[in-house]
Amino acid sequence: MKNKLLVWDLPVRLFHWSLVTSLFAAWYTSDGERNLIDWHLKIGYFILGLIIFRIIWGIFGTRYAKFAQFIPNKKSLLYYLKNFKQEKNYTTVGHNPLGGLMVVFMLTSVLSQAVSGLFMNDDIFTSGPYYSSASSSIQSIMSLIHHNVFDIIIAVSVLHIAAAFYYLLVKKANLIVPMITGYKQSDGTENTKGIKSSRLFLALVIILGVAVFLYWLLVLNVPVEEEFYY
Repeated sequence: MKNKLLVWDLPVRLFHWSLVTSLFAAWYTSDGERNLIDWHLKIGYFILGLIIFRIIWGIFGTRYAKFAQFIPNKKSLLYYLKNFKQEKNYTTVGHNPLGGLMVVFMLTSVLSQAVSGLFMNDDIFTSGPYYSSASSSIQSIMSLIHHNVFDIIIAVSVLHIAAAFYYLLVKKANLIVPMITGYKQSDGTENTKGIKSSRLFLALVIILGVAVFLYWLLVLNVPVEEEFYY
């Protein structure tokens, strides 16, 4: 008999779909010909906030949101890869080992993209808030990251979508609906439990803390570019 378990809390679900939407918006506004570069910067700041929140939530959040739950050790990863083809039914309640690694890789990639944007310059009108304070070597490194990592993010996103449809069509397991509703089906063979709540009060406290940090980072702490008069 299958049990219906609450696995993905509301903050994780909102983060997931907000990140999907924001990455698409960041891509769309990155084209200078659309004259939306100011929006591109704002979206980048929002994405940075999302990633910071997810990292903190990965430490203090609900059971299946925590890194400790889905970052695999070598033994569990090798076992999963060895038995992947033989697996008849999808039984993992949270992230499987490979999916967990993909989450970490995606978070790292998007974080590097967002941070590098703080040091970017479009060579026309707009600069990131920390561009003027960085050395030319740092500017070059950040430019290299910002212009190349997004291609990696797109590739990983495509792989993620393909994996979701593979599980849906081949393994007959819908991973998309649970990321909307929060609920998954468990066949009862695992010693697993659903989460009791989404811990929304804690999530709101973390969101407020992240907002305060971003205000400090993007407003209060931004270096003032010195002007020289001759």
